[in-house]
Amino acid sequence: MLSELLAHIGKFVNLNTREENLLTEHFTNTGLNKKEYLLKEGQVCKHNYFVAQGCLRMFFINEKGTEQITQFAIENWWINDTMSLIKQTPSEFSIQAVEDSKVFCLHKDAQQILYDKVPSFQQYMHSVEQHAHAAAQMRMKYLYSYSKEEHYINFIQRFPEFAQRVPQYMLASFLGFTPEYLSELRKKLT
Repeated sequence: MLSELLAHIGKFVNLNTREENLLTEHFTNTGLNKKEYLLKEGQVCKHNYFVAQGCLRMFFINEKGTEQITQFAIENWWINDTMSLIKQTPSEFSIQAVEDSKVFCLHKDAQQILYDKVPSFQQYMHSVEQHAHAAAQMRMKYLYSYSKEEHYINFIQRFPEFAQRVPQYMLASFLGFTPEYLSELRKKLT
């Protein structure tokens, strides 16, 4: 059932059969239809979510009432509202399925149990969190260092799968553009 997750963990650390069984006991799974919410603003985030299939987005509503996408998660990526998860406070973000998705859920209490019983799982999560932090740092660099055109070109070159999977208005939101600007930019570059 957790073969996608166990395969991903196996790329970072080695697990024995007992450890794999412990992991299997502590994860739940859920299927999401396109546009279904995993977390809504105001709810407390109690889980880390691993995307086994599909695509999710995390967003907030800005002061103008516009959705601002801060993160996407596709297969083998994790997603959560970290501040809400750590502090157990209401989330300022929503997490929603962009397409039909299959997600494995790890409750924050179960995660701590697994850290105690399967130290290599904690090593894995630490590595995943480091990669996510590094990606967030690079995203900030691109936002401040590149022109909008350079930012778009760099993103499309690094993540071509998003150009096919994510609606253009969502890509525009993630990049900090209006949909109209992205449309003009795409026409200019073709």
